[in-house]
Amino acid sequence: MTNTAQQNDLANAIRSLSMDAVEKANSGHPGLPMGCADIATVLFTKVMKFDPADPHWADRDRFILSAGHGSMLLYSSLYLLGYGDMTIDQVKNFRQLGSKTAGHPEFGHATGIETTTGPLGQGLANSVGFAVAEAKLAAEFGADLVDHHTYVLAGDGCLMEGISQEAISLAGHLKLNKLIVIWDNNNITIDGKVSNADSTDQIARFKAVGWNTIEIDGHDQGAIEKALLDAKASTDKPTLIAAKTTIGFGAPKKAGTEKVHGAPLGAEELAGAKAALGIDYPAFEIPAPILESWRAAGTRSQNLRGEWEARLAKSDKRDEFTRRMSGKLPADFSRAMADYKRKLAEDKPKVASRKASQMALEIINKNVPETLAGSADLTHSNLTNTPETVPFQADNRLGRYMMYGIREHEMGAAMNGVALHGGLIPYGGTFMVFTDYARPAIRLSALMEQRVIYVMTHDSIGLGEDGPTHQPVEHLTALRAIPNLLVFRPADAMETAECWELAMEAKHPSILALSRQNLPALRTEYSAENKSAKGAYNLVGPTDADAVIFATGSEVAIAVEAQKELTEKGISARVVSVPSMELFAQQSDAYKAEIIGTAKARVAVEAGIEMSWNKLLGDKGRFVGMHSFGASGPIDALYGHFGITPKAVVEAVTAQV
Repeated sequence: MTNTAQQNDLANAIRSLSMDAVEKANSGHPGLPMGCADIATVLFTKVMKFDPADPHWADRDRFILSAGHGSMLLYSSLYLLGYGDMTIDQVKNFRQLGSKTAGHPEFGHATGIETTTGPLGQGLANSVGFAVAEAKLAAEFGADLVDHHTYVLAGDGCLMEGISQEAISLAGHLKLNKLIVIWDNNNITIDGKVSNADSTDQIARFKAVGWNTIEIDGHDQGAIEKALLDAKASTDKPTLIAAKTTIGFGAPKKAGTEKVHGAPLGAEELAGAKAALGIDYPAFEIPAPILESWRAAGTRSQNLRGEWEARLAKSDKRDEFTRRMSGKLPADFSRAMADYKRKLAEDKPKVASRKASQMALEIINKNVPETLAGSADLTHSNLTNTPETVPFQADNRLGRYMMYGIREHEMGAAMNGVALHGGLIPYGGTFMVFTDYARPAIRLSALMEQRVIYVMTHDSIGLGEDGPTHQPVEHLTALRAIPNLLVFRPADAMETAECWELAMEAKHPSILALSRQNLPALRTEYSAENKSAKGAYNLVGPTDADAVIFATGSEVAIAVEAQKELTEKGISARVVSVPSMELFAQQSDAYKAEIIGTAKARVAVEAGIEMSWNKLLGDKGRFVGMHSFGASGPIDALYGHFGITPKAVVEAVTAQV
């Protein structure tokens, strides 16, 4: 090995803090920090550019700990480097309620944590989005303002998860040369040796999808540094560095075994590890010379940051770059949407909400240059493209459209990475039923409160002949159960425009559930107020009606037809459109009481299951919708077959009045 005594001391500081924190918490994963301390030492003290004094510096390198169970590696490093909010007390309170040092890295808990990791493979998949964002913004604003790398530390588990294949194949195809993945190749998972479950030749696998590969001893700091510098020099491929490590390096009995993967070492093994490593200082106390060396490493890039700030100050692109990175929309966005809504009121288009979405996007993409569109190989069904969205490719970094291929898992995760990087607003489409594939990333979008917009078309049995495998039934309810996620199901072109406006303005993720079938224009007058912003509102009928009919999306038109029939029967009824249950839940008690009202009859109609409607319907309300999976057939036949009709709504009302 080419490690010096000082380099060993720096790495052992990570090991010592990590072992102590896990031991004190009596919970955690000491093995990865012990095994990867040499990698982190070289990466953070010699290779990466960042500045703890300005942790949000736009041109910093990004580090993603995809193997999030090894979180103490990151927390220890952040403390040693001098990140102000990662104090020794935070390290001591690892995994305790209210600490920044959660069991897995949580975005927003502490600076220096670029993304929430823990579900294996998601961090690796996020990194593709980070690298895409860097490449696109560099093409737009130039290398003077955007020129950085994305580094990932991934474990065997990350590479086993299926999402990893989607991620690395897309990254290789796009030739994301500033993406560098370090594989903690320790051959251990929770159940024991990797060979118990897997015999993949990972080097061959990465080469097959267009990556450079480098194999090194992950404890040789000289070899680690050379590999990282060689990877940085790549001009046409992302790079995998396969670093052979020993999990729990230094532990006398447990090193190299699964016993250091998910449990503290225990007092005897901890003492033995410290003795073997030459760590002779008390728990949580790093000797001043070692801490000073780490803190000095934390200041390495201050001059680089200062030079970058000087270039930004002189750049004619400064204002636009600053606006983009701040996440603020262009000043004239609201005006453009208002003008568009006036046109919709005049034209009264009868279109599918997926088409209405594309119409709204034509306005948005003209006026918001930072949108990064895409689809998981369903562009002509999702209608997520507009004239501005030329594909982003290896030979066109200025493109605004991601051809994700049939990779729904990676699309969601990559969009998270794009949003986390900053400077772009990602949206991407697939069929609503395939939110099942994207769900882990959707959940993380919500957990991190990122502005990621999921365009989910073919939102009900209304897609017709493709049948029950493609007809979402339980999906609206399942998605509405996720905290911090806005689920929009607009009823016509006007509501679709409003929902898009809300999604663009939101500080967290949104799903637009959109129809395949044409929908009549129900909102035919211009309103300066965004009525969808309240989540639910009276669409037609008197406020003191005997019956209230709640509906979303394509079923609002059915509710309106039923309201007309009820009026003819002498029963007063009103229709409440509910484009977003989440926004409605945020309204005042007075407003909610006004909308729900005290009508004798309450009915909800939606081509999905009932579960998410129970609160609005109460004990006596009736639901008209799905109670089973769908079927293959023409749309008109399906709605009649499953009893989602104006007649069924009328019967549900009359049974109560």
